Amino acid sequence: MLSPRKQAILKSIVEQYISRAVPVPSQDIVKKYDLAVSSATVRNEMAYLEQEGYIYRPHTSAGSIPSDKGYRYYVETMDAPSIPLSDRVFIDHLFHQVEEDMESWLSLAATLIARMTHNVAVVGKPRASGARFKHVELVALQDLLTLIIFVLYGARVRQQLINFPEPVDQDQLDTIANKLNRLYFGLTREEINNKQTDLTEHEALITKHLVNIMKMEDNKDVEEAYLEGWHYLFNEPEFAHTSRLQALMELAEHRNLLRTITPPELPEEGVTVVIGKENEVEAMQNYSVVIGTYGFPGELTGTVGLVGPTRMQYRRNLAVVRYLTFVLGELIGELYGKKQEFGSAPYNGDSRTEQDL
Repeated sequence: MLSPRKQAILKSIVEQYISRAVPVPSQDIVKKYDLAVSSATVRNEMAYLEQEGYIYRPHTSAGSIPSDKGYRYYVETMDAPSIPLSDRVFIDHLFHQVEEDMESWLSLAATLIARMTHNVAVVGKPRASGARFKHVELVALQDLLTLIIFVLYGARVRQQLINFPEPVDQDQLDTIANKLNRLYFGLTREEINNKQTDLTEHEALITKHLVNIMKMEDNKDVEEAYLEGWHYLFNEPEFAHTSRLQALMELAEHRNLLRTITPPELPEEGVTVVIGKENEVEAMQNYSVVIGTYGFPGELTGTVGLVGPTRMQYRRNLAVVRYLTFVLGELIGELYGKKQEFGSAPYNGDSRTEQDL
């Protein structure tokens, strides 16, 4: 843990570098923050911060730049972010003006995040969190041919034709479907595979097809996401040479950006920040990601996030993403007749006060 003075100096370096995009000299810290200490003392504290990896200097005579570790400390110790009440009212008003459908909401959310943060917004469609079995229907078409209708949670319906080795009539198919519906209701494919039960040859064949379909659903990797705000990155000095943006844009072009920026263990509550080399994918290590989740755990979840330079307005960006997860969660809850169980819900009562970021 840094001392209060070291913490104040690091905060000054981070905020000045975010604002100006130039290395911060010790005299600027003394001028901006009335620390009641000399420039020499500040330089000594900065030497400690550099030694511990919170800041670095591009060359010996230059000022200081925050490292990923410095940004991380800044994010972890800053006050809880909140956007001004006027912004919340404006956002709520816009959502009530658009069509009441998911596509319109997600498109608007991406536009608002990009405009309010000047970063690339990434808003993913809500998807079922792992395929879960709901029920199966079996329809006799010919003596040997049967239509299987698999219904999974999240309103996903899949159909498949199978041939039985001998004729099976509709009454037999109904009996099989009723048994499997009782056995597998609400289960994942792993739970179905691990379930110890006696199955007939026909029941085992249908179960095999069901597990294969659920596996394909779980392995789907084509993302459906709304992206906005590319032009903002072109205006940042870090990306004056567009070659630095090429890898990021290729991820988007191949529809891999959302999956790439989502941490392996994204919490179900709150907003997560991934800074620079904390990103596992090399193409993302010049960027920071702010990402949150909305929806219903275990049923239907979506992600809201942004990608920008490590020199980003973390407090503002966290607040915007946090509020949009709350708004989308509420809207999706109304659409499905449920109350969201996580997201940015603490916008009530005394917390709805004007606060500038």
